Amino acid sequence: MAALVLRSWSRGVVRASHGGTTAYRTTEPLHRHTGFRQKSSVQFLSRPDLPKLAYQNIKGKSPGVIFLPGFASNMNGQKAVALEEFCKSLGHSYVRFDYTGCGASEGEAETCTIGKWKKDVLTVIDELTEGPQILVGSSMGGWLMLLVAIARPDRTAALVGVSTAADHFVSVFKSLPIEAKKEIEEKGVWKMPSKYNEEGFYSISYDFIKEAENHCVLHSPIPVTCPVRLIHGMKDDDVPWHVTIQVADRILSPDLDVTLRKHGQHRMSDKDDLKLLVYTVDDLIDKLTTN
Repeated sequence: MAALVLRSWSRGVVRASHGGTTAYRTTEPLHRHTGFRQKSSVQFLSRPDLPKLAYQNIKGKSPGVIFLPGFASNMNGQKAVALEEFCKSLGHSYVRFDYTGCGASEGEAETCTIGKWKKDVLTVIDELTEGPQILVGSSMGGWLMLLVAIARPDRTAALVGVSTAADHFVSVFKSLPIEAKKEIEEKGVWKMPSKYNEEGFYSISYDFIKEAENHCVLHSPIPVTCPVRLIHGMKDDDVPWHVTIQVADRILSPDLDVTLRKHGQHRMSDKDDLKLLVYTVDDLIDKLTTN
């Protein structure tokens, strides 16, 4: 694997590349797509013996774009809506959806696993889209994005990870003191601290953690060879930006750029963050349709 070299630092953005070519852009050119209009309507994807998945989509040109939300999030976040309006303006197909047990989808989140949510994404790709797709994954969605790219390389045109939380639950659990891990194993529940929950934590089962271990990607090369763009905020208190550097180092693709936002936080939903995300997808679409 090629070494990852970080260079260029200005206006809160760092650009890095995997394979010898380094490119740099400030956030200032990202004003092309700022008018976000109406939303698509919610539909439901039926699956035999499985909960229905809520989704919204726009028919259009290839490559299409699919947004994968983060843990305990849904398809109505700012990034998901911004991308929908951007794709609508260009005439490209787009899908945003809720995982089983999340948002408007059926099912119980407490019984879900990384493996089940991976299957949700695969179902969305197989049943709701045609042709090559750009997968945009936020936080845990970035982890699922990698798993799906490995499972469907022929359908994955490019990846965009935002605050990619690869192996996150497993890594954080393993970093706990031995006594804390033992207590969680005995009780069967981990109250993982979070500022995004009113209670101040998410209750995660020990079984969820053990199942997630089957899907870890940072322990070996990640066999993804399509173009990859990774964006992360350096003020992310939930998933350290170093995780994105680890992901970049593991991915085999030579066409890989990392963008670090100096003052960016985990959700990366500020106005300039959204412009950067849209610009990144726009750049990939241009690359994929002109080569």
